[in-house]
Amino acid sequence: MSQNHGVGRRTFLKNAGLTAFAGAVATSHPSALSAALPPGNKYDFDTVYDRFNTDCTKFDQQIARYGKGSVQVGMGIADMDFRAAPVITRAIQERLKHENWGYLDMTGAYVQAYRQGIIDWNKRRYGVDIDPANLVLTAGVHPAIVATLKTFSPRGSKVLLQTPTYNGFYSDLRDSGTRAEESPLKEVNGVFSMDFDDLERRISHETNTLLLCNPQNPTGNCWSPADLMRVGEICLRRRVIVLADEIHCDWVTKGQKYTPFSSLPDKAIVNNSITFKAASKSFGLAAMKHAWMFSDNAELINRVRANHQADLNTLGFAANKAAYTPEGEEWLNQCVAYIDGNHDFVKAYVDTHIPMIKVMKPQGTYLSWLDVTAVADKIDAKRQAEEANRTKAHGAADITPETVVERFFVKHAKVHLNQGASYGLGGANHMRMNIATSRKLIELALSNIAGALRKT
Repeated sequence: MSQNHGVGRRTFLKNAGLTAFAGAVATSHPSALSAALPPGNKYDFDTVYDRFNTDCTKFDQQIARYGKGSVQVGMGIADMDFRAAPVITRAIQERLKHENWGYLDMTGAYVQAYRQGIIDWNKRRYGVDIDPANLVLTAGVHPAIVATLKTFSPRGSKVLLQTPTYNGFYSDLRDSGTRAEESPLKEVNGVFSMDFDDLERRISHETNTLLLCNPQNPTGNCWSPADLMRVGEICLRRRVIVLADEIHCDWVTKGQKYTPFSSLPDKAIVNNSITFKAASKSFGLAAMKHAWMFSDNAELINRVRANHQADLNTLGFAANKAAYTPEGEEWLNQCVAYIDGNHDFVKAYVDTHIPMIKVMKPQGTYLSWLDVTAVADKIDAKRQAEEANRTKAHGAADITPETVVERFFVKHAKVHLNQGASYGLGGANHMRMNIATSRKLIELALSNIAGALRKT
């Protein structure tokens, strides 16, 4: 692995083969770069942290896919490029001093302190009371959702999705042997909202569960209490259990609010739900394989336990326990503020320099949902996709126009984004961009994209 983890901006640009772009980045928006760190910030999110050559999905997997030197900025998979919160690193280092890795007592004080940290975090930040008896630790949101689907949705049955939605849900459906019933969100001028009439029309005797994404990935909606109550009422009346994936809950932009499904005022609606959360998105801990689920309804959560077994690692406990401390919370609050500034920067830059792309500042998440309709039209992505599908190898995946746009940005801008078609109905002509990174890299990526489109 690379040992060059704390590199400065120019060193990073040189190591990544970006020296030619250094001048443009330094001069195009000096005010944005100089204002990247708010006054009094204790933590540095602006210094580029080199993730190349660390077997990183976001960067190295794309290099393996597209070729050496193909990607300068990875903006696909939803994890962060920052150093971990210092309190997390110290906790892992402290645990490493004890050089024995035997079985951890899951009923011991260490694990109980972590569980209490989860409960205190949700009460302090969101006013949610979690019954310790109904809190289940899990190796990730995905295995927890799969276990829940296996409990309530028989193989071959349908699961409601409000699309475009997190593309990882589709793998959960494959793993549980269920099928997607997609209810597209309504979009007006880049603003997404729920289509309640369509949602209810799609419920049949085969539909037992709804996968709710709150905040919504990739659109960035923080659903209002009224939205959630309406969904909850429909699902309760039609005996559909709400599975609320709220893993992005700590990422809310300025002036917006996240409403936990479990905080709704109707007890019957809340009792018809299970919530899934983790510190992995909030603190960049995906590799630690820890998450949790809970419900106010003991019967529901106990039925899931029968289909769920979590193999949890000790270092993951150390990292997650440290995250939910006051020092971890201070780090997160400053990181949220920095990324809120990233959202403002993306909106201003795209509107000014890349009018071919449309973007709205999201209410939550660290993701930007880009409308690239004009880009797809300019490069004739539909025709290219049709030609590629006529000549593709037997059994190969179909090429979508969004795949063509994804490859265009890699080839001509050296930027990797996630193509929108993978997020289900409503994802056409869109790309998802992860902006949980240094603003310097965001500007480099946008500058590259703007330059590529000018030459097309």
